Amino acid sequence: MKAMILAAGKGTRVRPITYTIPKPLIPILQKPVMEFLLELLRQHGFDEIMVNVSHLANEIESYFRDGQRFGVHIGYSFEGRIVEGELVGEALGSAGGLRRIQDFHPFFDDTFVVLCGDALIDLDLTAAVNWHKQKGAIATVVTKPVARELVPSYGVVVTDENDKIKTFQEKPAVEEALSTNINTGIYIFEPEVIDYIPPNQEFDIGGELFPKLVEMDAPFYAVPMDFEWVDIGKVPDYWHAVRGVLMGDIKNVAIPGKEVFPGVYTGLNVAVNWDKVDITGPVYIGGMTRIEDKVKIVGPAMIGPSCWLCSGATVDNSVIFEYSRLGPGVRLVDKLVFGRYCVDKTGTTIDVQAAALDWLITDARQTLPHQEPLERQAIEELLGNGG
Repeated sequence: MKAMILAAGKGTRVRPITYTIPKPLIPILQKPVMEFLLELLRQHGFDEIMVNVSHLANEIESYFRDGQRFGVHIGYSFEGRIVEGELVGEALGSAGGLRRIQDFHPFFDDTFVVLCGDALIDLDLTAAVNWHKQKGAIATVVTKPVARELVPSYGVVVTDENDKIKTFQEKPAVEEALSTNINTGIYIFEPEVIDYIPPNQEFDIGGELFPKLVEMDAPFYAVPMDFEWVDIGKVPDYWHAVRGVLMGDIKNVAIPGKEVFPGVYTGLNVAVNWDKVDITGPVYIGGMTRIEDKVKIVGPAMIGPSCWLCSGATVDNSVIFEYSRLGPGVRLVDKLVFGRYCVDKTGTTIDVQAAALDWLITDARQTLPHQEPLERQAIEELLGNGG
């Protein structure tokens, strides 16, 4: 069976991570989120998968290639052009990308599914597709019920008593919401739906195609399903996903590595004197990471591979990406460190290089001369660690 993964977006709400990592490659405990999707699709018999790419397309294609090692077949549709020898992404929108593939050569010839490439899901796709076929639908949206107070964060799907879609509400106020079933970005389509997408232009599934189907009174349905769904739409969502895995709340993602102490997992060859550090799980520490004496780590926390935590550093409820070096005495609480950026859990970002703090948080592969922090109080305030 056939499927499409939407992977062309720039991921602006997950910056700075998406400056260099496309959203589908954002790692959940060292494993790209799109890899989980491929595994799910394969489990349910979807082994022919088209992926539209644009932003950092080479990164996605180089990692997944033709899909052999994941047990599927993958093809790519690049959206953009070459300017002065450089690839410039120009995404066509979720529906426009679908039309582009079909216009190139008819690929979608039977019922197929469309997934966003940036969500962790544990869904019975087989049951959803069977429901879609039983309804005789041209299109089906998989929805998920949420608590009413969470409705303003999502797109709401409103149906009649037969689950036929009547309208959509985009992030409605609690008192205005007509439903508590939200759009998960998981769709089941018949090939005919592509006829309603104009060729050679940017066109969106949710914002443009779906209203057209409602207006036409097409057989367009929503199937509410209770399943695990973590959307990596913003930095706080990513934070939630990593914490959820470490805390055991996200059941379909295992913590990698070896459990060396209860709640403490490591990759290969971590350099640490366990009796001279203070570590409280759940914590994951990547391989070839150096942790000096007197370091304190309080979980849930993730330290990526090949990092270097200098003496006296504290990592509390934080996520540290690979090759990060934390200087002596640095205290990170509720932070995400990615390359030259330090981000708090609301998404507020500090460029440590621009702030002349790159001796404090830097690349572990770079050797720096020893420097004493002369303005410790100002630095603590800048990093949000004051007090």
